[in-house]
Amino acid sequence: MRKNVKNTEAIFPMPVLLIATYNEDGSVDVMNAAWGMMVDRGIIALNLTETHKTVSNIKNKKAFTVSIADSKHVKEADYFGIVSSNDTPNKFENSGLTSIKSELVDAPIINEFPICMECEFLEYQDNVYGCGVIGKVLNVTALETVFKGENIDISLVDAIAFDPYTHGYYKVTERVGNAFKDGLDLKK
Repeated sequence: MRKNVKNTEAIFPMPVLLIATYNEDGSVDVMNAAWGMMVDRGIIALNLTETHKTVSNIKNKKAFTVSIADSKHVKEADYFGIVSSNDTPNKFENSGLTSIKSELVDAPIINEFPICMECEFLEYQDNVYGCGVIGKVLNVTALETVFKGENIDISLVDAIAFDPYTHGYYKVTERVGNAFKDGLDLKK
């Protein structure tokens, strides 16, 4: 038997993405966004409203980075989601994290997060069902500690996901199958 759930944000897992930009004065701004996804190869969509300081920065700088949050930095990732740069301009400094400037786009890379996508701003969709910020991924970097040989090992990334049902964070670490292979057993 099934039971109705009073939650329309019902997709799990939702990514915990850290969107980083530079403010007008060159200081770092970071926000937590669970509503983001790849919409094509190399194209990312972030469902962000224009009330966010980050969106204003993205439009001004034409650039942003997107980092994957990990369990070691869940406190900082959550902080970036509950405190607005509109009210707390020194939000990034308060986190204790560090950054470097991307060599490809006018946006910061947060050193402590394991994977970072460097993105060029393409457009902002603000119609009723618009996606918000659309960007082109120009480069992806990852900490050496998350590689196994030449490839990223997602279990070493220790990524976290957001649970919209209970507002929890969960580690995404265990591989349970092989995409584009396991289902072939059922192909007739």
